Amino acid sequence: MIRGYPERASVAPGERLVLRVSTDARRFRVRFHRYTGELVPMTESGWLAGEHAPPRAPDEDWDWPPYAFSIPRDWPPGVYIAHLEEPDGEALHLALTSAAALFVVRGAGKSGLLYKLPLATYHAYNCGGGGCFYVNPPRSADPPGARVSLQRPGGGIGGETWGALDHYDPSSPRQTFAHWDARFIRWLYREGYEPEFCTDLDLFHEPDICKRHRLLLSVGHDEYWSEEARNAVEDFVAGGGNVAFFGANLCWWRIHLVDDARAMVCHQGGPRGALDHWWPQTGVHRPEDSMSGVSYRHGGGWWDGPRDTLGYLVQDASHWVFAGTGLRDGEAFGQDTVPPLVGYECDGAPLASFDAASGRAVLSPEAGAAGTPPSFRLLAAGPLGPGWQELPPREMHGAGEGIHAAAMGIHTRGGTVFTAGTTDWAQVLGSGQDARVDAITRNVIAGLLR
Repeated sequence: MIRGYPERASVAPGERLVLRVSTDARRFRVRFHRYTGELVPMTESGWLAGEHAPPRAPDEDWDWPPYAFSIPRDWPPGVYIAHLEEPDGEALHLALTSAAALFVVRGAGKSGLLYKLPLATYHAYNCGGGGCFYVNPPRSADPPGARVSLQRPGGGIGGETWGALDHYDPSSPRQTFAHWDARFIRWLYREGYEPEFCTDLDLFHEPDICKRHRLLLSVGHDEYWSEEARNAVEDFVAGGGNVAFFGANLCWWRIHLVDDARAMVCHQGGPRGALDHWWPQTGVHRPEDSMSGVSYRHGGGWWDGPRDTLGYLVQDASHWVFAGTGLRDGEAFGQDTVPPLVGYECDGAPLASFDAASGRAVLSPEAGAAGTPPSFRLLAAGPLGPGWQELPPREMHGAGEGIHAAAMGIHTRGGTVFTAGTTDWAQVLGSGQDARVDAITRNVIAGLLR
């Protein structure tokens, strides 16, 4: 058995990448691959002396033996996988639960497109050491909450992930690189884009990184955000930068990066409530809607088994986002794909009404008070019926109350922010099942890169 993790999961060409590795074998080597929709071999090390180190608790720095590698100056920006190869070891694939570590090589700001990997969310569900935010969470007193280490195997690949396998895609667990991000990145490269990449921690260490680019992309399940990362993105938009969120359950939890960003803490419940929700009931008073336009509070989740959905019903077919799709107001799309486009988790906007017969949804006059930006424009909505497995509470209401729906929308606050409102956009896009999803994605990226 061999496992490892990067000391820091983001490096620039010419910098050193330090991998922390434990193996039962006497020797191992590292094969480096760049992911462009396929795993492209870049280089490999010679055979290295192996050393066994024991696992530690999920909230501790595992401090495994270090192996340093110089990143060549000519390596292009991208997502990279370090395959930790023992003699007769397992072949590399994106769903490995050992023998692999993920990192990004940052660019110099030459691309207009910056893609952010949700490293914090990967680690929130990473069960290395027997715990995560969802099972056996270690506790922190200062700041209060559950604490997990970022210095342990996992974090996108190479570790055990908490949660049931997806009904529609049992080959890749949710909350891993393979499940959403790899599919979207493959599509980008096929379309001819050459994105640059960063992680959540890059926004913490270098908050101006977005400002080298025109458009920031966040995809899939980008659930856990530090205040520093959120500040960086909102400052970017205020200064005229654009963001596209092709995901949902976005910015649902606030995290506190501690120990020089080597661990993170999140308070998700207790006698005083969940102190690290962003929305007003918890005392943070910074609803996530004000950044993205939507919130999981007004949407919902369906985690297990086949889900029931009517798809997305178009609300504003004249908008440039729908150019070339042929869609009309009230028409549905994404209802017959596998998985369905709406779900597994969805973000919505406060709705006053939703007429299923006409497909017409109306924003609530109280939407602004809930955090919806004044310029928010509802482009499509997908009603979530009473059978959805979670219909979360709003600020002053119980669970399931009001109208819960996925919401695709756009707003402007300096720059422009688009949100898809559903985690599985990347799954449908990557499969090529609905040409209208492809067209909308092309329109959004091309429009916001201008």
